[in-house]
Amino acid sequence: MLAELVFLGVSALVAPLVAGENPSAVALGVVVAVPTVLAATVALLITRWRGDGPKADLGLVWSWRDLEIGLAFGVAGLVLTLVATAVFVATVGPDVTSAVGDLFGGRRAEPAAAVLILLIVVLVVPVCEEILYRGLLWGAVEKLGAGRWVAFGLVTVIFSLAHFEITRVPLLLVISIPLGLARLYTGRLLASIVAHQVNNLLPGIALYLMLTGAVPV
Repeated sequence: MLAELVFLGVSALVAPLVAGENPSAVALGVVVAVPTVLAATVALLITRWRGDGPKADLGLVWSWRDLEIGLAFGVAGLVLTLVATAVFVATVGPDVTSAVGDLFGGRRAEPAAAVLILLIVVLVVPVCEEILYRGLLWGAVEKLGAGRWVAFGLVTVIFSLAHFEITRVPLLLVISIPLGLARLYTGRLLASIVAHQVNNLLPGIALYLMLTGAVPV
């Protein structure tokens, strides 16, 4: 709850950066990155303050095998996401986009700024979100004795709702399942981080192409 309050509070503080008529793409990138990074930092500090550290409490351990498993779940999840997105668009309509897509819609940026935003979306945000949800929250649920399957189901639902995109909740649930399975299968966080990064790769590339004007909005 503390980490989530930090996320919401910092989001409110940085919101004025995009309150003007034409905020820069970099300012929008700051709005996307800073609240999540600070919330994840709080989560890591909580494991030091109230727990046994990020390695024990979050399963934040490096492993080449977990990297490989994360890539496998990420690719499988990406295929599943593409199918689910096609079904979602056919059902709801093509005008429903993500919050990030709406935020950057119609913007243009220099290639360097677009690369920065690509890195935020593909690398930074997945790490931070995984620390918060399939790290801190997942570990807390397991410590309460609920079991890893309960942790999987609960975190999957909360993760989907926490994006505050009600229309896209069914799609976010589908996206979240492979990420949770990567965490469930390995018992550690790295696999779900990598799977999340793979899942964000195509949207990140699409965002880069849109910002640089390589593809139409």
